[in-house]
Amino acid sequence: MKHSTLLGFATLLIAGGSTPVLAQAPKISGLVQVWYSQMLDNNLRLNTPYGGKYFNLRGEFTENTFSIRRSEIKVSGSITDDVEYEAMLDPSINTSTGNPSILQDAAIVYKFGGGFEAKLGQFKNLQTYEGLTSSGEIFFAERAQLARQFGDKRDRGLALGYGFGDPKEFGGKFTVALFNGLNDSVSGKGNDTNAQKDFVARFDLNYGKAMKFGLYTLQGATDQTDKATLVAKTFAGDAAALPTAAQVLDNKDKTTNMGAFYVYQDSTWLLSAEVMTGLLGRRFASVGTSGAAVRQHLDQKYLGYWLTAGYTMGNHTFLVRYDTANYNSGNNWYTGFNPYKESATGPLGADYSPKYTEISAGYLYAFKPEKLKAANIKINYINRSKNFLQPRTGQTGEQGGDTLVAAFQVAF
Repeated sequence: MKHSTLLGFATLLIAGGSTPVLAQAPKISGLVQVWYSQMLDNNLRLNTPYGGKYFNLRGEFTENTFSIRRSEIKVSGSITDDVEYEAMLDPSINTSTGNPSILQDAAIVYKFGGGFEAKLGQFKNLQTYEGLTSSGEIFFAERAQLARQFGDKRDRGLALGYGFGDPKEFGGKFTVALFNGLNDSVSGKGNDTNAQKDFVARFDLNYGKAMKFGLYTLQGATDQTDKATLVAKTFAGDAAALPTAAQVLDNKDKTTNMGAFYVYQDSTWLLSAEVMTGLLGRRFASVGTSGAAVRQHLDQKYLGYWLTAGYTMGNHTFLVRYDTANYNSGNNWYTGFNPYKESATGPLGADYSPKYTEISAGYLYAFKPEKLKAANIKINYINRSKNFLQPRTGQTGEQGGDTLVAAFQVAF
């Protein structure tokens, strides 16, 4: 993008009528991340996913490839001391895959004094710790499973926040928000299709600069339009055990998140733990226009947690993360047999239970240790549990594959 175009973009954001008042000039920043992904097993490119398709595998990991992972351009600033704005584009986004726009964030913030503020527009919907951490500041090339699938989401809405205390001593922030609830259909980049909204609440605390902990929740429902007749999708199972169409429609794909996190990070050590659970709901839908339900039970729950440890010595950081996610933590289904191990005609010859584990080992070299985001190189080895791919000819049992990825980053 030409520099003149960026300046024009900034001018449009801060112009307010014929006599604009500027509290500060707009700040233009950006981030570039280039990945090289090396498959350690041809299964990743040759095998097809198990039919449940719960596992979140990025396309970059299905070939040995160089890719532009992110190319963010951000404009931010203030109109007055009480009014701020930000807008961020990422031209590397493939808009043909359910993400209709390269516009990531576009928000206005009003500060009312006494720690109260309102933020409205399009921005992340306040789920998980890793999801809200800037993509330029995460220590691994990619976030943990549930953080990248459920936490790293944007939506359009309004968030009201109250901050208190001292961020260098003891402080916190309580936030409640309403969002359209479209982050699972159009990546949150659209106007609402029904009357319901997602309700979000989040409570963040800090003890000193190094220690952070918090809680968050989301309560939502279907993203399908209800101007026409919604149809109950069909579940697989014994007729006597199945929910009625009325029960499926009344449920309206109730969708929830509940989570908690703890993070300790100083100049030497990084220790973090996060747990997240809830109802799958619309993310594996049971209402729509037609077809079969994507999940195995109306009230199917997920549960996941991830643990990270890191040690920094000068420019070098060494990391390890254990990350597990179970997309049917209650083992609930309507068939008289385990649908992940058996079919109506007998055993599948494999265990496709949607519980996945990733163990990631990482090395990060920071060119400026005091400013990690400015320029770094990450080398990650990702070891995955072997139950998300189907066997191809000549193979038996569940399959998977591991990856070696190098991520190169600069920020300005």
